[in-house]
Amino acid sequence: MILGTKLFRQFYPLVKATNCNLFGQYFISRRIQRECIHSLMSSIDEIKTKLKKNWYQFVNTNSKKFSNKVIDGSSPPSIFVGEFGYPHVRIGPMIPPYHGDTSILDRPELWSGKSLEQIVNYRINLLKGTMIHNVNKISGRYIESLQDMALSKRVVESTMTFEKIPSQYLNEMTLTKDDSEEIPTIFSAPVSEIKILPSTADQKIEKKYYDYDSYASDAVVELYENSIDMTRISKVLSMGMLGRKKNRKLVPTKWSITAADDIVSLYLLNRIKDNAILDNYLVFAFNHLANYYSVIFIPDDVWYFEMIESWIDTNGRVHIGSDYESGKKIDHYPSIAGAYFAARLAAAEYLFKKRKKASVLILREIHPEYFVSLGVWQIREGLRECLRSKGRNFESFDSALKYGVSKTSLSKNEWIKNSSIIKNNKQKRISDYLD
Repeated sequence: MILGTKLFRQFYPLVKATNCNLFGQYFISRRIQRECIHSLMSSIDEIKTKLKKNWYQFVNTNSKKFSNKVIDGSSPPSIFVGEFGYPHVRIGPMIPPYHGDTSILDRPELWSGKSLEQIVNYRINLLKGTMIHNVNKISGRYIESLQDMALSKRVVESTMTFEKIPSQYLNEMTLTKDDSEEIPTIFSAPVSEIKILPSTADQKIEKKYYDYDSYASDAVVELYENSIDMTRISKVLSMGMLGRKKNRKLVPTKWSITAADDIVSLYLLNRIKDNAILDNYLVFAFNHLANYYSVIFIPDDVWYFEMIESWIDTNGRVHIGSDYESGKKIDHYPSIAGAYFAARLAAAEYLFKKRKKASVLILREIHPEYFVSLGVWQIREGLRECLRSKGRNFESFDSALKYGVSKTSLSKNEWIKNSSIIKNNKQKRISDYLD
């Protein structure tokens, strides 16, 4: 896997030169391309083989349990609300078929430094039970049990009764590449009932649950200020446990994650608007899970934020998407979806902690080794980890951009032509000179 990445980073700039008229250079770059693709595909296939092996081992180890309709275990706790068929959606718990401290299985905040293989293995262990439910109905034994799980500060001893024997749903393991807001699970099946044992509720969350007068956005901010993880905040928001009583409803998991990131980042941005301007251009670079990030902080009195994503496939083709906001929050749903809000939260947190204000440009380059969706948590947590490192100071935007781009495979020109912030900065310097 490491060899594949290194080869790719060496090969990509050469592939861009294949438009040259010299046949020899064209031939060499194509040869390097084939070698790189072969190395990458071998690396990816090796990881897929390991994951499938782990899946089959998991199924075989628990084969007796899967032959019964009833399965019990310790939920991290974990809950899922789907979006398909809205407002009638699939909702249910995620439970491993064993007991103990399973909190790591659904705590992205603890996954920093973990490999893609390790993270997918966590998800393999969770069985998702689902029941179709109207999002506007947040009462009844089933929903209340799930809400109790969301309130719990510890793992929850749970029992699921499936409509059919689970082994009938154990199909071939499949992995997807789409960058979804949902963390993937392998097993999902309809349930007829769920039972949980009493568990200690988190008092900070419980307080907001019984506060029927405050708005959901205010409750989200208060939980964040009380050091509740974003993962947990999005869960209680998803389960219709925050906000004014008459407005509460179930929210699909991917929507609640994005909403929580959006709410908290806007709150922080409002807090930093009167801060001092950042002294220098500041650049951070980081990579994890085959995602390469360059974060460029630009001294500015006005908030500008942009995130550009480039997906590089195994054939060396590049797919680019970007979104941008100036002064005010973004006025449309981003083309890069929840990734935008997760990244904006990490950037806003950094400025808030440093008591500074600046504009921010984030470059994200995704390499082929990121072949299975893990969710936008990895963007938020990856950038948080990135911004905990030591950044590099620069005196000019050009030098900062040059350094940031050097940590990616794409050329500076490709980033520039897809960036509003870069174009605006160049125009701003021209205007300043004319003045």
